Amino acid sequence: MNKLAAFEVNDLCVSLGAARQARPVLQQLNARIETGRWTCVVGPNGAGKSTFLRALAGLVPTQQGHVKVNGKDLHSYAHRERARTVAWLAQGGADQAADDLSTYDIVMLGRFPHLPWLSPPGPADHAAVQQAMEQTRVWEWRSRLLGSLSGGERQRVLLARLLAVQADIVLMDEPLANLDPPHQADWIALVRSLVAQGRTVVTVLHEISLALLADDLLVMQAGQLQYSGPSHQPAAHHALQTVFDHRLSIHQVNNRWLVLPT
Repeated sequence: MNKLAAFEVNDLCVSLGAARQARPVLQQLNARIETGRWTCVVGPNGAGKSTFLRALAGLVPTQQGHVKVNGKDLHSYAHRERARTVAWLAQGGADQAADDLSTYDIVMLGRFPHLPWLSPPGPADHAAVQQAMEQTRVWEWRSRLLGSLSGGERQRVLLARLLAVQADIVLMDEPLANLDPPHQADWIALVRSLVAQGRTVVTVLHEISLALLADDLLVMQAGQLQYSGPSHQPAAHHALQTVFDHRLSIHQVNNRWLVLPT
């Protein structure tokens, strides 16, 4: 029996903007994202990467097509069930994050899909928050206000909020923004640990050399997929070079992929 995909996307069309000035962003896009793997979405600016990720999260209206999550139509999920199943980190992480809240309270927001209406957090919620903050090395800041943090520190707190959801599927749009190289390395190790637990991670990255560390790539251009499959395949590298107008080259050095300008 075939394993259910984390996402199945069929003939997806998304336009953004006011009705009379709506701009097509995704055009009859078809994709399959496998469960228990790290899939990275890459492509030039304006390719539709962020819109695609938001469509997977159910955050943009679709004009045509549908998205299935674990074999079930995305919009058939109750809101709280969907929030427990698919966790989302927006580009810049700024969505509804309040600067006057403590970092602990920010991370606790990730537990809300698990809480009964008007119920306070319980021991399991506090344990999940502490674990998430320790994973992202921000536990020592738990009493600080979010607004007092630098961009990189803030990004790690919002990543902890994402982890506190403990969802089986994790979506991250440009999660490496403001992170220095050591914390980027920590992030990659974290992603690998999530995948080792059987969870599914889907990211949008501009750092092509880091994107090539993912299990699978979705290479986008002008709202359509140009490649979908394992990141190590020559076809993946050819698609990357093509969508970036052959302005980069990909070389293997000591079992790692090195991306250089041409």
